Amino acid sequence: MSTAVETNKEYNRAKLWQIGFFALNNTATNLYMFILTFVSYYAAGVAGLTVAIVSMVLTFMRVFDGITDPIVGFLIDKTETKFGKFRPMMIIGNVILATSVILMYSITHTLPQQYQLVFFIITYALYVIGYTFQTAVTKAAQTVLTNDPKQRPVFAVFDGIYNTFVFTLGQVFVASYLIAKHGDFNMGLFVELNTIAIVLAGIFTILAVIGIAGKDRKEFFGLADSTVNTRFRDYWPILKGNKPLQLLITAVTADKLAFTLLRQSVVIVMVFGILMGNYALSGTISMITVLPILLITFLAVAVARKKGMRKSFVQATWVAFLSLAGLVALFLIVDPASMSGGVSVGIVAFTILYTLAMGFGQIPSTLVNPMIADISDYETYKSGRYVPGMIGTLFSFIDKLITSLAPAIVGFGVALIGFKDAFPTVNDALTTPLFGMTLLLAFGLPALMLIVSLVCMKFYRLDDKKMEEIQIELARLKAEGKIEDTDMKTEMEAI
Repeated sequence: MSTAVETNKEYNRAKLWQIGFFALNNTATNLYMFILTFVSYYAAGVAGLTVAIVSMVLTFMRVFDGITDPIVGFLIDKTETKFGKFRPMMIIGNVILATSVILMYSITHTLPQQYQLVFFIITYALYVIGYTFQTAVTKAAQTVLTNDPKQRPVFAVFDGIYNTFVFTLGQVFVASYLIAKHGDFNMGLFVELNTIAIVLAGIFTILAVIGIAGKDRKEFFGLADSTVNTRFRDYWPILKGNKPLQLLITAVTADKLAFTLLRQSVVIVMVFGILMGNYALSGTISMITVLPILLITFLAVAVARKKGMRKSFVQATWVAFLSLAGLVALFLIVDPASMSGGVSVGIVAFTILYTLAMGFGQIPSTLVNPMIADISDYETYKSGRYVPGMIGTLFSFIDKLITSLAPAIVGFGVALIGFKDAFPTVNDALTTPLFGMTLLLAFGLPALMLIVSLVCMKFYRLDDKKMEEIQIELARLKAEGKIEDTDMKTEMEAI
């Protein structure tokens, strides 16, 4: 590579406000994800469906969610309108999400029993379709937002901050305010929670559309003619030929399954409401951890900008793994009931370890969107094809297939210890089987998942230096308006 090319680093950079606004697209869909973590309590407690059926439906719907991803990704790559490639998908997705939730919670429980399950499945499937439309854009549009390896991690700062407010302050709002106000997970609680989420998600989507508007143009869509001749059957060759994609999918999927288990509403109830005997404490702990988790996010992104996203990913995963292992040890040593009766060594240790686990545990998922953009650019560099929708939804497809196991794992786990007709609630007494299953679901299995993630990232090669090299080469090819397949294959073999 010539010196002239090496020094020509004219990146497509975004303004800070554009990154901040566009990150709200992920926040909008995360709001829906958050409120749907409580859907099992609506389906079983209000609509009257059984625990086993609800667990099976949620698992199947997660698989269906994965199946819809490749279809939507293919549509994104083929879409070009006067409103851009990505903005129409964001708006369509959010409208479908709002409609599905309103229908699900307004009608399901009012139907005759024989129709409730069918209607619940239909409206949940509609939710999945809307969710797929909007979330696919979060990954795919990273490629047009910015291609500067030092700027891409900045998305993770905004995303991490927004997610902290959604998942931690959201839990505070539910556990400390809504439960106290409504007494339990009932229709009054769901109406209030869902209304707030729908309104906020709509506002966030509009801001995200504004943020990406200046970048959602053809001149930012990869190399010249790089979207031509992509077919639906190209998914398998792309996955088979892209080793970094394979490794990142496995690593992040393992990480997300770990913390999907820990964030399951039933598991939160088991940890705080039953083991520790104070469900409201989950809200208090979440409030305490907000600032430390934000500081952890800033630290991780600073590492990512200086040493690359791979380095930050690995370091964060190690801290999260050690913290989860520490939580298991803590509950085996200290009586959990003593942690809810004021300040003690036990509750201080729990708060520190829980904060580290949740803070560092969210870093891989926060970094994954800009990392997928790296992989999309690598695919363009390797093959000449600009297929961010296909790359992003390949990741989502496999990710959702695996993380769909979380509700089933939790449902099977609690059924194994006797909870076959209803999920554990704050009113259930702590027993030895319940104690052991809570530790396994909340901390034991997640720790094992992080080991898988660490092994995969050991072989992931798209570090900061490699991505800088890739962006320089893509800039050269774009300037020349051609793709040199022979040179591409030679460079690929070096990875």
